[in-house]
Amino acid sequence: MRSVAFAAALALLSAPAFAAAEKYMLDSSHSQVVFSYNHLGFSTTYGMFSGFEGEVMFDQENPENSSVNVSMPVKSMFTGWEKREEHFFSADFFGAGDDDMITFTSTSIEVTGDDTAMITGDLTMNDVTQSVVLDAKLNATGNHPMANKQWAGFDATTTLKRSDFGVGAFAPAVSDEVEVVISIEAAKADE
Repeated sequence: MRSVAFAAALALLSAPAFAAAEKYMLDSSHSQVVFSYNHLGFSTTYGMFSGFEGEVMFDQENPENSSVNVSMPVKSMFTGWEKREEHFFSADFFGAGDDDMITFTSTSIEVTGDDTAMITGDLTMNDVTQSVVLDAKLNATGNHPMANKQWAGFDATTTLKRSDFGVGAFAPAVSDEVEVVISIEAAKADE
């Protein structure tokens, strides 16, 4: 029954009733990916990616057939300390060029509750693609009071092993596991 309730919540994103799927575009100004890792056992260090693009497609009748497709430039990373960012963009980690991108493309969605789902997808980072699972929650849907259009908000979490993506320098002293928290807003695309 919880799956039915989640399907109904996703259906609120899709009008008219006969539409199979509708496109929602990410609001880059209100979407972030925050990551954290343990530094030598002394502290938890945080960073963030922002300014990314993407779309969410919702299937009203079969929400498990919905999809997510997101990309963000590695150089959008912000850690609060310029020298750390320079190190992350070096050969020790990303060796990032100006056009290096991180992408996520969903491959399946399993509805798990009234407003929750497990989203499996291909994450490509540092020229390596791995399957990851996002534990996602639908926060809200409805008319955005300033944009005057349909809007949706989601949160998701996952844990990545950075060495799986070729950025495992200094592990395990600097934690190989990275906690990731994602929060996005998306606007219904203009027709």
